[in-house]
Amino acid sequence: MTYPKAMVDFEAFKTLVAEVEQHRAKRLIDLDTFLKLSRQPKTVIFDSRSDFRFGRKHLKGAIHLDFTDFTQDNLAKLIPDPNTTILIYCNNNFSDDPVDFATKMFVPRAPPETQILSNQKPIMLALNIPTFINLYGYGYRNVYELNELVSVNDKRIQFEGTVVKK
Repeated sequence: MTYPKAMVDFEAFKTLVAEVEQHRAKRLIDLDTFLKLSRQPKTVIFDSRSDFRFGRKHLKGAIHLDFTDFTQDNLAKLIPDPNTTILIYCNNNFSDDPVDFATKMFVPRAPPETQILSNQKPIMLALNIPTFINLYGYGYRNVYELNELVSVNDKRIQFEGTVVKK
């Protein structure tokens, strides 16, 4: 039995990424701007981390859809108006909590017999980038991304979830 090719188009994805790159560069914001925008009407804080991580700890008031559940229909149910201002963050935006905000980073490890890889720079595999690309691809253009590494102890932010003390 022969099946048709998978519904994957890497060339179209590369074209989308090139388009998103310039758009995203103008929408990277600091925490003060993030917090100011979060208080505006028609604005949501969006968390695409796993259900487990979101349930444990997330920014207060954030809405959630696990990245693995992104579909046009699921996003439209959660954010019906594509003009909504969407503020995104991920694990790599928060420090001082390696359990609930574990850094998504690949550190090359060299075999003992060579040091070539040990000189390579770590790769940041933050969920922000694929979240931004996918939201844009699904028609959401009013997306802003937190662009700072913020301590979870910063008094300007509040968290909620099952492990957050009330």
